[in-house]
Amino acid sequence: MRQGPGRDEDGRRLLTIGAFARAARLSPKALRLYDELELLHPAEVDPHTGYRRYAPGQLAQARLVAWLRRLGMPLARIREVTALSRAEAAAEIRAYWAGVEAETAARRDLAAFLVDQLSRPSPRAAPDAPGNGEPRMTSRTLSLRFASATDAGLIRPVNQDAAYASARVLAVADGFGAGGAEASSAAVESLRQLDGAAVTPGDVLNLLEDVSLRADEAVREAAEGDASVGTTLTALLWTGAELGLVHIGDSRALLLREGELLRITQDHTHVQSLLDEGRLTAQEAASHPQRALLTRALTGAGAIGAGTPGDRSPDLRLHEARPGDRYLLCSDGLYSVVPAEELRSALAAADTPGEAVAALVRLARAAGGPDNIGCAVADVHAR
Repeated sequence: MRQGPGRDEDGRRLLTIGAFARAARLSPKALRLYDELELLHPAEVDPHTGYRRYAPGQLAQARLVAWLRRLGMPLARIREVTALSRAEAAAEIRAYWAGVEAETAARRDLAAFLVDQLSRPSPRAAPDAPGNGEPRMTSRTLSLRFASATDAGLIRPVNQDAAYASARVLAVADGFGAGGAEASSAAVESLRQLDGAAVTPGDVLNLLEDVSLRADEAVREAAEGDASVGTTLTALLWTGAELGLVHIGDSRALLLREGELLRITQDHTHVQSLLDEGRLTAQEAASHPQRALLTRALTGAGAIGAGTPGDRSPDLRLHEARPGDRYLLCSDGLYSVVPAEELRSALAAADTPGEAVAALVRLARAAGGPDNIGCAVADVHAR
């Protein structure tokens, strides 16, 4: 049937904006906004009055747009979804929501930390001795034993990894671009000043946020503003009872506790985001051609963000340490070629952190050493 004035392609009468709004359970104002945002155009606009009319077949799309906005989906992504087939749209919505849940989980962890810290008595004074004028420390007395190493590997002509270990700080950075070595060194150097800093568990995240901004500035200066130059950074700051973590990029922090190797960072890579969204399996991710494509890093462009969701800020977390814990920070030149079980065995077998880093470098070189190798190991001991 041919389309006539005021009718859709099936010959059905077009609906006024008011009638369409009632049928879609939306307001005329919302429909006008959807039109302006190019999410849903009217089927017909009167050239003289500008009055909008809609086809009955547009009801499903109008409702879908409304539902996606209620989910909080960005407008640009809604435009993409509404252009897809039903099956493709379903997959895209599933992927979006998986990303929301991953982000919410990270924010939940931060909220739990804040609640825990604010619920504790002041760490400076004993709760059973108020007003005695003699505050005393109540935290456990623990210390770190540590070692670090880097190696160029067997193929790369330049070593762009940097690693550092002290009684207060562990750090690994993996540089990239023409000035990657300078960028990674600048990032690690910015953390050295924490060696002499007075740190309490309640202040450690603020301190790490400040130092991450200083590291960002140091990398920007080292890269001379070149956005193609940058580095990852994964570091632990020791408070005497807990470890504060700052992490950006795809270097990793792992924990060997009671014989089990646990990964405590999440890669900031394109492939990891696909994994989080359910678009890839772990097997597919291992061989994905873009597995090294970073979504967050310290670069010559600077301005890592101000802590809002979706920006390029580092992850900041706090971990409670236990005597007997062994922490490993490493670049992808180690974990990408040495299987997790071999890493666990090497860490468990080494008597000291120095023996551990030496064994790990040997394993990476024995696996072909295709990339630079950076690692730092620390053991938690009771004094």
